Amino acid sequence: MAQKKKVVTERNATHMLRYLFQIEQSIRNGEYPNANKLNEKLRTDFSRSTFGRYIDILKTEYDAPIEFDFRKNGYYYTDSTFSLNQVMLKEGELLTLSTILPLMEQYKNTPMEKSFRDLMNKLIQMLPDSITVDSALINNEVHFISDPITTFEDGVFENVLKATKLHQTLNMEYKTARDSNYQSRLFDPYHIICQKGSWYLLGYSHHSQAIRLYAMPRMRNCIITKDKFSIPKDFKLEDHIDVQMGAWGNSGEQFKVEIEFVKSLKTYVMERTWHKDQVIRENPDGTVYLSFETNQLNQTASWIMSFTGGAKALNPPELREQIKEAAQRILGEL
Repeated sequence: MAQKKKVVTERNATHMLRYLFQIEQSIRNGEYPNANKLNEKLRTDFSRSTFGRYIDILKTEYDAPIEFDFRKNGYYYTDSTFSLNQVMLKEGELLTLSTILPLMEQYKNTPMEKSFRDLMNKLIQMLPDSITVDSALINNEVHFISDPITTFEDGVFENVLKATKLHQTLNMEYKTARDSNYQSRLFDPYHIICQKGSWYLLGYSHHSQAIRLYAMPRMRNCIITKDKFSIPKDFKLEDHIDVQMGAWGNSGEQFKVEIEFVKSLKTYVMERTWHKDQVIRENPDGTVYLSFETNQLNQTASWIMSFTGGAKALNPPELREQIKEAAQRILGEL
């Protein structure tokens, strides 16, 4: 029932937006619409109060110059040059749109790529004729350096998405990063995660009898079974991932991480929010102190090492030991 209600809500939202544009177009065409006239034209059954709310939205949200003509029993524009298309995207919103389009790169090879592209094209079509848009990338002066894109076997993403929504067990073949052979697995998908262009599936592994994180590019022959499952009531996503640090390599417990950055990185570090619960301050000697809590020690260690000596782990001891061992392995291979 909850799934059906969600679908109905999404469908209603689409119809509402369409109805708003139909009212605006009728006014712009000089048809002097009211609820009855528009219902007859569109074969709808909106009430006068609902129609009135849409008129209020046009007036308050888009500053539409609308008045009611009692003689013609309908609404009209006092400024005939007004068009909703001209106010749908203001300059700042156009800039936002121009920076959103490149983000489609992370949806390549997934069913969401087409949906996202279709949505962007619809927004572009709302722009006034006076604005010319490059549908591939509106603002060619803005460039994004994206992470490497993962690829999937055909049908994997669609079945994973559907099974996650419907709470149905997946039957698949899977291999870990260390294995060269695929193994048959049954998996209850709880949550889909995209981390820096890589797609993962968090859920219950029947083989391990525990919650595991599967890399979606390493799945094949993914089939939705008829078996239904329920997510445990005590399941909390934040117990398994950290949306700031990552999803891969959950430590199993929360750690307070303390890091010290060298003086030369002060501006770079302090002008950013690294974690939603961070504590950051400049030390008297110009170095920078940063702390936060996370269950992702592996990801945190990799991040600290990416500063190539510019960041030092102060705590916890487990993190310091991880970085020390990794550094020794690197030195041993030089």
